[in-house]
Amino acid sequence: MLTLGGIKDKILHILSVLVKSRKVRRGVAAVLFLFLISFIMAIEFFPERTNLVVGQVSPKTYKADKNLVFEDKQKTYDQRRVAAEKAENVYAKDPQVSIAVQKDISDLADKVSGIQGEAGLDIADKVARLRATLPFVMQEAIIVDLAGSSPGDTHLVESSLNSMVVRSMETQGGITQDNLEQAKVLLNNQISGMALAKHYDEFAKGAVERLLRPNTFIDYEKTKQQQEEAMAAVPPVMVMVKEGEKIIGEGEIVTEGQLAKLHALGLTRERLPLASVIGIILLVILLMAIVLFYIYQQNKDIYDHAGHLYLLGMIVLLVLAVSKAIITINVSQRPEFSAMMGYMAPMAAAGMLIAILLESRLAALVVAVMSLMLGIMAGNQLCFAIVGLVGGITGVYSVSKLSQRSDLVVAGAYTSGANVLTIFILGLVNGTPMSLLIPSSLALGAISGILSSILTNGSLPFWESTFRITSAVRLLEISNPNNILLKRLLTEAPGTYHHSIIVGNLAEAAADAVGGDALLVRIGAYYHDIGKSKRPYFFIENQVTCDNPHDKITPSLSTLILTSHVKDGVEMAREHKLPQGVIDIIEQHHGTSLVSYFYHKALESDRPETVTEDEYRYEGPKPQTREAAIVMLSDSVEAAVRSLQNPTPGRVEGLVRKIIKDRLNDGQLEECDLTFKDLNVIANSFVRVLSGIFHNRVEYPDMSQEIERRQKRAGPRKQLTGKGSGG
Repeated sequence: MLTLGGIKDKILHILSVLVKSRKVRRGVAAVLFLFLISFIMAIEFFPERTNLVVGQVSPKTYKADKNLVFEDKQKTYDQRRVAAEKAENVYAKDPQVSIAVQKDISDLADKVSGIQGEAGLDIADKVARLRATLPFVMQEAIIVDLAGSSPGDTHLVESSLNSMVVRSMETQGGITQDNLEQAKVLLNNQISGMALAKHYDEFAKGAVERLLRPNTFIDYEKTKQQQEEAMAAVPPVMVMVKEGEKIIGEGEIVTEGQLAKLHALGLTRERLPLASVIGIILLVILLMAIVLFYIYQQNKDIYDHAGHLYLLGMIVLLVLAVSKAIITINVSQRPEFSAMMGYMAPMAAAGMLIAILLESRLAALVVAVMSLMLGIMAGNQLCFAIVGLVGGITGVYSVSKLSQRSDLVVAGAYTSGANVLTIFILGLVNGTPMSLLIPSSLALGAISGILSSILTNGSLPFWESTFRITSAVRLLEISNPNNILLKRLLTEAPGTYHHSIIVGNLAEAAADAVGGDALLVRIGAYYHDIGKSKRPYFFIENQVTCDNPHDKITPSLSTLILTSHVKDGVEMAREHKLPQGVIDIIEQHHGTSLVSYFYHKALESDRPETVTEDEYRYEGPKPQTREAAIVMLSDSVEAAVRSLQNPTPGRVEGLVRKIIKDRLNDGQLEECDLTFKDLNVIANSFVRVLSGIFHNRVEYPDMSQEIERRQKRAGPRKQLTGKGSGG
């Protein structure tokens, strides 16, 4: 038999297994996105709603399309509230309060009489003790008279006072907080009518003032019940509307009564019809299925990467939410302008973000789908969908070739222009008055493009860091030669810097040839050797003198210094927050390759049997992507060709193919997705670029001999010229 703890552990185990399941996580995410997108589209969705509010000028005339008798809930509520306010409060007496007040009076009288009857005290002592005992202030002469009085008189006063208090509290209404002061005045008048000695008169009045309190309180439950009964007694205020009756005319100021009639006729619905909700959910399911099927068919990398799908869903949610908020904006002074707010929806932001972070073709499809959603959200208006589609597609292709972050501003300008033109054309088609068309098309279309640019530029760093995506914008930013790491490499290791530039050219051409990420490869090549800036003179390309520090140290130490530039580069890249794609290239550009020069040098030492190949290899890992593998091959080829004597085209090509073959045989390419065909294409690309660098040059003649020949030919003419001048 399972215990409660056992059942709990069983449930937690099942949940843990489900959470770890890739299909379950994706299914939950899909349902969540479906619900949120449907909610954004459905909320406040009214096919023929009006945005009128009290005090606004009606843009058109509304007439009743049927006979109707309805309750004016606002007027009914107002009348019932007045009835509830007029209902009297219900009070209840607390008998314990009367008993408590009498006890307080008796206790005070007992204390006073006790002091009066104590034989061992003189008058002064009695006065002092009475002053400390009485809870109210009395004049000194009165306290002296009270101290000298008989205890029996005090008890008589006590008895009379309690009788009066009981009568006052037991009257029909009792004493409430509202009539407490009035009750005290009545009791004081009764005390004055008893003709007591002055000190007892003051004592009794002081006790009433200090000890009397309310014994009747509001019974809130019964009072509320009585108010509800009073409200229920007020009949509902009914209003009759006849078919064809004008509810409000164009240009009239909207009143509460008119708005109530519009609401009753269904022109200002507050609840979305169930059929519309179901229709929206089914439409969202259909559109999501289309997008997912496209991704599955055309880009399996995105489909297999859950983070990219979540990114896509979140971008759609963000842009739809912003668009929904814009659509709901109501300019009460210009209702006709409020009806055009859908033109300001930043559909292009979704296209720009998806194109930059994922893929341009996918961005175009998503923009088309979201534009359809926009048209439905805005009340089934096709014009909003068309403007969103044109502006969104313009945004996608405006960012297809970014060269710097400021190009996003240019993309926003292009989008604004496309929006303005489309809105203007649709206005002409729909017959919109020019007085409304021109300012609205200019303002709303331009704002949409600007807002899309701002939304893209502002949110892009968040998407990049959250989903660890290296966008083209980020890569272009760090490609600037003024970047602190590149500037340090140029000043401290100039040979390595120029080597990296050539490696970048080789790698970019190869990546273009095999369909890799050319921009990532180029930037990765720029940074692949930044670790050398820590010990630049231990690398041959930075040695400007004949002294080689490796001649003075052991091969194993030289190997350690050389291989450490990878680790140093990774640390520097992470310290300066370079994109993960670039860090991966830095870490993998040597793989686990052998430092062959120092390995063979170690084998020539006195104890070659102690030398192991693993000591002279890089730590890795091997290239995991085609981009990292291309940078590895470019790095090796550039270094080898640089040292080649008489680099003829044939020798260059032979060396390139040999290096690629060596890396392949060494197993350095076994963890990336390059094929043999790709390697052949890469080799041809390398040869083509290197041929442009190491091409044959025309041998220029000896200019000194040419100058001498010209002087000899010009000699006689110069002499003649000189003689003429002298004459």
